[in-house]
Amino acid sequence: MTDDDDTIAAIATATGGGVGIVRVSGPLAFAIARRLLGTDPVARHAHYAVIRGSDGHKLDSCLVIAFESPASYTGEDVLELQGHGNAIVLESLLARICELGARRARAGEFSERAFLNGRIDLAQAEAIADLITAGSERQARAALRSLDGVFSRHVDGLLAELTQVRAHLEAAIDFTDEDIDFLADPALAARLSVLSTSLAALLECARRGQLLRDGLYVVITGAPNVGKSSLLNALARSDRAIVTATPGTTRDVLREVVSLGGARIELVDTAGLRETSDAIEAEGVRRAHAERARADLVIEVVDATATASGTHALEEAALLPSPPGRGVGGAGAISPRHIIVHNKIDLAGVEPHVEYRDGGAHAWLSAHDGRGVELLEALLADRAGGGEAGGTFSARARHVDALERTGDHVELARAHLTDRGAGELAAEELRQAQQTLGEITGAFTPDDLLAQIFSTFCIGK
Repeated sequence: MTDDDDTIAAIATATGGGVGIVRVSGPLAFAIARRLLGTDPVARHAHYAVIRGSDGHKLDSCLVIAFESPASYTGEDVLELQGHGNAIVLESLLARICELGARRARAGEFSERAFLNGRIDLAQAEAIADLITAGSERQARAALRSLDGVFSRHVDGLLAELTQVRAHLEAAIDFTDEDIDFLADPALAARLSVLSTSLAALLECARRGQLLRDGLYVVITGAPNVGKSSLLNALARSDRAIVTATPGTTRDVLREVVSLGGARIELVDTAGLRETSDAIEAEGVRRAHAERARADLVIEVVDATATASGTHALEEAALLPSPPGRGVGGAGAISPRHIIVHNKIDLAGVEPHVEYRDGGAHAWLSAHDGRGVELLEALLADRAGGGEAGGTFSARARHVDALERTGDHVELARAHLTDRGAGELAAEELRQAQQTLGEITGAFTPDDLLAQIFSTFCIGK
């Protein structure tokens, strides 16, 4: 993926600050430092230097620090110039370094080299990008945990267990001609069961970490005049949506991003769901159904004055028109993708509370006076990986996918072994599980995936 003979350079800090850093990595780093300083640099010592262009004019006054391989960020010889943060000054320093033999780095190439040289694994490299883009303290802490190797240690532990179970299984296959059926050894089945449980636990943590990193896409739906727009305004703490007593006021999709419990949540207010002959309102209803289909979570708003008088929330939701091929409402269990909000408790004479029934959560609140809104916020923060029980480390969709596929391979291995006694098939599934799990840290990762990952990084990182 990279030419180890190249020396790369880039501006490593955002411009406009008091101090800006130009970073250099590669075999020419110390030679470039020698040209800039006029003497050999001492590793890990700060040297003051006036940096001049090829024509002798002054570019900037800098602190120059050299880091000797392998004790550096990239594992190569590294040079850092700490100068003034002006964009023009930093660009002139970078141009001078390139005149002395370096080339401009690609996006993410420093972190790529750190990964290829074994300084960090792939999950840690991605955590660097997550830390840079973190939008809340909780997201930053989660990214730091991944950067510190919390996620990777869990993965490495499971990889070690997978290796041992696979060795146990293949040893048992070698003794299939013996009178004792080693494939039926209860210890082997027990180890597979423990492995499956551990994978499921890590998958749940990774899902929370992904939600905390990526945010939750929440769509607010319901019949006209149940208070959807009022609820959006209450959660956003602003008059973001127009609220009137006239049904069908909301015709289009309205979006607002909020932070709850340190988690990013995008709220989407939609048109009231009903049959209508109005062409504009009908288009709003169509868009509302489209948003419901792509939502991570749907808030179904119902009128508490109706539900408090005996109308069941799911029965009321069943009256809402559904898009073809999708059963949105209907009696029965609530989907995990839904929260039923009973709004207007100020009119129903009901106190704010949360109930868990019908397989899901019901929140009783008043968007008008704000009572109970904090209960819904806590539910949303928890679903988004925030709150007190937030994600312990940052994770990405590809990590979740790899853990899901690994779990599938382990379950197939268990089935082959316990149901059919097919040891060879079980061993093959475990081999594939190892490769799939290793994709997370980069132990088994194709080059095209690595290129895609590092291309999303900042230049200089």
